Amino acid sequence: MEKKIYCGSGKKKSDTWLQVTINPKKFMEHVQEYNGNEFIKLNINLKSEPDKYGKDVEVSVDTWKPDGAKAAPQAAPKSYTPAPSDSFDDLPF
Repeated sequence: MEKKIYCGSGKKKSDTWLQVTINPKKFMEHVQEYNGNEFIKLNINLKSEPDKYGKDVEVSVDTWKPDGAKAAPQAAPKSYTPAPSDSFDDLPF
């Protein structure tokens, strides 16, 4: 089992709203490409109890790959600013 890669935390603001802060340096090497677009898969979990800072949400990188799948190539860190027209409806995950 791979070590969990924590990349952020946050707070549950309501039943339908989680507010998180993410450190992009923690996940840049796990960026994946699909149809010419780059994406990062994240797991967002509610903690059973808040930590000493009151954070009750944790964010980690989803590193799961199907059996036989090749690991994503290590990408050099870069910045990404989504364009208003970016569509994520065709993602396979």
